[in-house]
Amino acid sequence: MERLIEMYRKKLRFTSTAFIRSTVYEINRDARLIGIRGARGVPQQHIKRNFPQDERTIYVSLDSIYFSDNTLYDFADRFVKRGGTRLHLDEVHKSPQ
Repeated sequence: MERLIEMYRKKLRFTSTAFIRSTVYEINRDARLIGIRGARGVPQQHIKRNFPQDERTIYVSLDSIYFSDNTLYDFADRFVKRGGTRLHLDEVHKSPQ
């Protein structure tokens, strides 16, 4: 989990806000669950604009090698137990039957 946090912080540092995608302005921040489909970089821009130094926020890509040995449920459970409140997921695909 520490490696994912480190990767998230590095990715956020290098996320450009020189051009903000219009989708960022359309996100309802008060919703409990938000799904963003399409445009690359929108979740990172959303985080950088709204929660740049928030230790309770993380962005992870589900195609990370971490998830080959760990379930999303276990990761989310550990994240919440550490005080996490905002979990942003990327590369969410339907898993094969």
